[in-house]
Amino acid sequence: MGCGGLHYGDGWVKLFLRLTMRADAREIHSGVYDLMKANDIRPGMALIVDGQLWQIIKIDHVKPGKGPAFVQTKMKNLQTGSNIEKRFRTAEDVEGVNLDRRSMEYLYSESAGAVFMDLESYDQTTIPKDVLGDSLLYTKPNQEILGLVYNGNVLSIELPAAVDLEITDTPPGVKNATVTNVMKEATLETGLKTRVPDFVNTGEVVRVSTTTGEYMSRVTQK
Repeated sequence: MGCGGLHYGDGWVKLFLRLTMRADAREIHSGVYDLMKANDIRPGMALIVDGQLWQIIKIDHVKPGKGPAFVQTKMKNLQTGSNIEKRFRTAEDVEGVNLDRRSMEYLYSESAGAVFMDLESYDQTTIPKDVLGDSLLYTKPNQEILGLVYNGNVLSIELPAAVDLEITDTPPGVKNATVTNVMKEATLETGLKTRVPDFVNTGEVVRVSTTTGEYMSRVTQK
């Protein structure tokens, strides 16, 4: 093979192919997918946007009366914990990232952050509270949770759609009340503040959405 008067033997060709395959392997290891369309984005997916790693928290497919359709997203930065809302055109190319999910147990919080233990290796990881943001309001000690892993590093956690938490403080309700549209303030065991129906009382367990923080139902204890 020649180029501009220079000739390369088979050895150079084989070396070039090996380096190319190694580069491809590094790209696969880093978890970067081929480009995908914004219309295919789903909650829980991760994207590289402006050089930062983001996880999709919420999406809405919008078809306005005028103008092209778009995807409205709420995203969490897995490196800083900040949240933003961003709009993508439905046909826009986005770069997806493959995040591994690892079963972990939330142990406790300290000044440096929250400590989680890998349930397979028993290794402990501290995630800064700034990165976790409000996630700790939905997480109790000894609770099993999914850790989000990128290139071998635990970056953050993935919450379930809803969690069950005990009410630690709320005003007494009206006796024998069953009406659900009368709401009152309540503080839950993690410090989360929400509104619950008037008939729910301190000491009871309620199910709340981890997306909105809103009351979903009262949990019957077995």
